[in-house]
Amino acid sequence: MQLTIGLSQMNSRDDKQENLVAAEKSIRELAAKGAELIMLPEHFNFLGPDHLKRVNAEPLDQSPSLDRIRNLAAELKAAVHIGSYLERDGHKLFNTGVVFDRDGERIGTYRKIHLFDVNIPGGTCYCESDTISPGNEVVTFALGDFIFGMATCYDLRFPELFRRLRQMGADVILLPAAFTLSTGRDHWELLLRARAVENLCWIAAADQWGTFPPNHVTFGRSMVVNPWGLVVIQAADGVSTITAELDLETVRSIRTNFPVHNHIRTDIF
Repeated sequence: MQLTIGLSQMNSRDDKQENLVAAEKSIRELAAKGAELIMLPEHFNFLGPDHLKRVNAEPLDQSPSLDRIRNLAAELKAAVHIGSYLERDGHKLFNTGVVFDRDGERIGTYRKIHLFDVNIPGGTCYCESDTISPGNEVVTFALGDFIFGMATCYDLRFPELFRRLRQMGADVILLPAAFTLSTGRDHWELLLRARAVENLCWIAAADQWGTFPPNHVTFGRSMVVNPWGLVVIQAADGVSTITAELDLETVRSIRTNFPVHNHIRTDIF
């Protein structure tokens, strides 16, 4: 079985309406290219300073932003992964990914588990946990014969999550991100390819590109990596869309011919 995936590389900022217009444009463009599953980047509808996060957060079941994407998925008959948005649940905020199927039904919801609290030497201090609460559930969903695993941005640095997704049957792991330029230029491709090789699965990563308030820069270079760790397509710098063909036979053949997961020492690990 094959499935065409489309990735949207956006430059989301702190104007929610402009971001929603940009997201819709890219979704329509990818659907016109034949994408059956479309993925937006992390924080697709708002990417801005901490003091504006709460006012821009929306509840999961009362979200105008999600309703707009849900309706697009149903209209275009294409599944859509929003990347992530700011979910408000009581007094807590979560960085939450949501997937709608081609009928607009919600089939996947993932709250980012690992929060980005980092002082980059010579760069910027990021403390996601100042405003965001961590999730605690590992999530997969199915489309046709494919099993997809969900992760977000900083999760990429934690191979334990990806191994758990593989154990849960993931053929493809989806990673929306807003990866920083300072780390992305050295680590982005390296880590994506490593996670693909370790788990013999497809990796699809949709990244933000460019600057956003107050003074941050994201890396871009959205890409799809095959289960042998080879990059099959990569976005250039700038706002853009890319597509790739995911193939289940490739996953099954590599896992059969190179059965590394049969050799895991479960008596030790």
